[in-house]
Amino acid sequence: MSAASLPYAEPNIRTILIQSCLILLLNIVNFVLDKALYCGLIGQFLLGIAWGTPGANWLDGEAQNVFVQLGYLGLLLMVYEGGLSTSLKALKANFVLSCLVALTGICFPIGFSFVLQRLMRASPLQAFSAGASLCSTSLGTTFAVLGTTGLVRSRLGVVLTGAAMMDDVVGLVMVQIISNLGNAKSAFSYSDIVRPLLVSIAFAICSPLVCNFFVRPATVWLNGIREQNPSGYTNLALSKSHTSLLIHIFVLIGLVAGFSYAGTSNLFAAYIAGACISWWDEAVPHPTFSSNNYVFSTGSANLVTVEKLDARSSDLHKYQKSSESTEDLESMSSGLHIYLRYYSQSVNTILRPLFFASIGFSIPITDMLRGAIIWKGLVYASLMIIAKLVCGLWLLKFSMSTTFVKRVISWMKGSKISYLFSQTSKFNSSLPPEFSETDPEPLQDQILEISEVNQRTPSAEHIESVESKSRSIYPASILGWAMVARGEIGFLISSVGEANEIFRQNPKSQQSSDIFLVVTWAIVLCTIVGPLAVGLLVRRVNKLQGSKGRENTQIRGDVLGKWGAFANQNGD
Repeated sequence: MSAASLPYAEPNIRTILIQSCLILLLNIVNFVLDKALYCGLIGQFLLGIAWGTPGANWLDGEAQNVFVQLGYLGLLLMVYEGGLSTSLKALKANFVLSCLVALTGICFPIGFSFVLQRLMRASPLQAFSAGASLCSTSLGTTFAVLGTTGLVRSRLGVVLTGAAMMDDVVGLVMVQIISNLGNAKSAFSYSDIVRPLLVSIAFAICSPLVCNFFVRPATVWLNGIREQNPSGYTNLALSKSHTSLLIHIFVLIGLVAGFSYAGTSNLFAAYIAGACISWWDEAVPHPTFSSNNYVFSTGSANLVTVEKLDARSSDLHKYQKSSESTEDLESMSSGLHIYLRYYSQSVNTILRPLFFASIGFSIPITDMLRGAIIWKGLVYASLMIIAKLVCGLWLLKFSMSTTFVKRVISWMKGSKISYLFSQTSKFNSSLPPEFSETDPEPLQDQILEISEVNQRTPSAEHIESVESKSRSIYPASILGWAMVARGEIGFLISSVGEANEIFRQNPKSQQSSDIFLVVTWAIVLCTIVGPLAVGLLVRRVNKLQGSKGRENTQIRGDVLGKWGAFANQNGD
């Protein structure tokens, strides 16, 4: 018989000190490492190892389970924020490239993992299961890195987000595959394998249809009511930021619950929820009128209320720096603004640090510190790093193809036009978004605009240096290293394989299997090395960007080129 209530018990001073010190150190280490290397999450990860079961075991099992659950809420909200920061039009414009990057990031780790047949005497099934553990990309780490480096709304960020999301969906399908392969007592069912993938695709297709054919007409209908009676209760209710907050909460919880019960990823649901709200902010028309108590705006901006928000808030200041225009800052009920006002402080200081610390709880560090396991883990981790770095080659391929097409067109149109085309990469970052490289505007309009910006005739060496800068390896390197980070999905797949005795060569053994430990080494090292490398690259890029205006410098134009520019409504 269950108890009628839980007796309240005051925690002892040891518990208070251990938990409070952990939360404080998670934030302090994150601040220091973010300022130095843009990778504060690595410090949080290591603190989780130290405080949890793998290290000193200062936290009891119940507290670690609670931290894991709170951390997963933080992961859901981080992915939701990534959806809010993504333009669906930009994602659609870069969909093919994201698919190519994701497919490369899935196939190469699985293919390279068959080296375990020689390295660990693994069976083909064990090698495939190991590769499945390493084919995913950590969504939490991806969004944390993008948010810290300020690339979340760039074209590079859009491509990376799309690829990481596809890898996550495939990774969750792999969980079911590994579980079914390890369960020899039950019949193998293809529906258990195909269902998560088909449901994910179905929701990805149906969500835009619902938004376009149901949400848009409903919004237009409400706009008509609000315009007819600006002082009515409907308009007054919808003008409150709390109303937007409730709507966004229902959308997020509803989609997460629906996706989970349907059999697919709730992380994917959180991203779809954020993307749908972002679409509503950008694409749906809003009424334009003003009164004494409220103001409306049109176009891509939402309803603007006159509610005061502390402009000295660090979150609002960060948002103001990263916004493309002042319209985003004025939109008091947009999805991103609501997130920054109501969610960001608790996510950034409590939930996100607990998520990365909780990853450290699951690392069997003592079993991994054996000589044979260490060197085999390093070899396998190196192969898994290379398998994801290959993804960055797609950016080099697209950049070189674009440059080749420009040169052909320039040759056909003459030397004067060739000079004007050669200036595109130099002034791309200073031009309005509608004059970006992949904009469907006529090329002649771009040429005229560029000719107004600069009338000087440079030397041939200067033209060649500007053209060569469009083939910078920094965007490809950042993309490749960002894809290297594994994390929650990788640990989940490997744990399922270990629990189903797929990795065990001796089923009677009570210790962790050697293959599982080698796979864990690869996941841990990739989760640490990936964000660290991205942080160092971004720090280098920022240094080059800061020196590009100095005399006698070799830095010409934007270091990241079109990949570092904001992804506007045309997908650039």
